[in-house]
Amino acid sequence: MSTLSRDQIRAMMAEVLVAQGKQMPGDDQANLEEIGFRSLDFSELALRVEDEIDEELNFDAPQLRQIATVSDVLDFLEQLQAA
Repeated sequence: MSTLSRDQIRAMMAEVLVAQGKQMPGDDQANLEEIGFRSLDFSELALRVEDEIDEELNFDAPQLRQIATVSDVLDFLEQLQAA
């Protein structure tokens, strides 16, 4: 299984945002609500990561409720790849 770096995941997240006319913030502590990154966006990002690593990521909704910042998303997806 290959894994994506934090920078690669961040670039994919930026692609998801830009496709909707939004911008990726420079600060990873930016609040997801404030930048307009919704659960549907997270799902799209997770699917892109899965396609890239050719592996399914296993997570459930309660885990997602704790994600509030860009950094949280990056941390979460890094941890899922390592699991």
